[in-house]
Amino acid sequence: MIKTVYINTLEDLLPLITQQEYRPDLGRNRSLFLYRGMTDSGFKLETTLYRNCKENKKSLEPCILNNFTKYGALEDPLIEKSVWRQMILGQHHGLPTRLLDWSQSPLIALHFATTEANLDEMEAHDCMIWRINIKELHSMLPGRYKKTLADNQTSVFTVNMLNEVTTTLEQYDEDMQDKSMVIIEPPSIDPRIVNQYSFFAVVPDSINSIEDFFDNHTEDTVKYVISKDLRWRIRDMLDQQNISERIIYSGLDGLSKWLGRHYYVKENITKKEDDQ
Repeated sequence: MIKTVYINTLEDLLPLITQQEYRPDLGRNRSLFLYRGMTDSGFKLETTLYRNCKENKKSLEPCILNNFTKYGALEDPLIEKSVWRQMILGQHHGLPTRLLDWSQSPLIALHFATTEANLDEMEAHDCMIWRINIKELHSMLPGRYKKTLADNQTSVFTVNMLNEVTTTLEQYDEDMQDKSMVIIEPPSIDPRIVNQYSFFAVVPDSINSIEDFFDNHTEDTVKYVISKDLRWRIRDMLDQQNISERIIYSGLDGLSKWLGRHYYVKENITKKEDDQ
């Protein structure tokens, strides 16, 4: 079941950014939540593979990955050894894949929810953040997947761990059906992955509606709808906390994105000056 929470004030944000679970065995607070920020509350949860290939995704996915590997092996020879690494590297560089991006940081999710490509749209619509629970999702995995997690004393998969269980998409889809999915932590192939605290959901082919899957199979999924009237206020707060493009995207690209937004002039401010 998906729970919808509406955020209309900064005080409403506090539960979102402070959620943790106390672990008596550690005497510490930990979180197994993942977050995904989206700029429009009307957007659907869809993989880039589904958006790109529609109902032909199953037949076209191998072609996309095979060609990416053929031409991309010069950059990373290791991608020839793992379909999971192929997808992660491809996703990182804009390839349509079945992976869905998440972050363990709600602040990173807030950044993506409150950063429009066209800043004139910031007050045109509400944005949103999705929250999922890794522990809940992995409780639905087949037995040998759970055993791999237990043997490695961890809550999420790595590329090597997933390779231990299955090395093919066909076997993965057969194992998952439309009832479960793996959360994988990508290797640190780029500072951007590290800075964004990135994780990926490996969406099985049988799951065409990710939202229906969460609604039918989970109890701890939350959709936070953030009022359009609050977006600039949150955006400015994040910048003050050093959560911006210059941190999330390494190098001059991130710096340029941040400076462009930092010096953006809102249209209503310009009109006020013209009226004076």
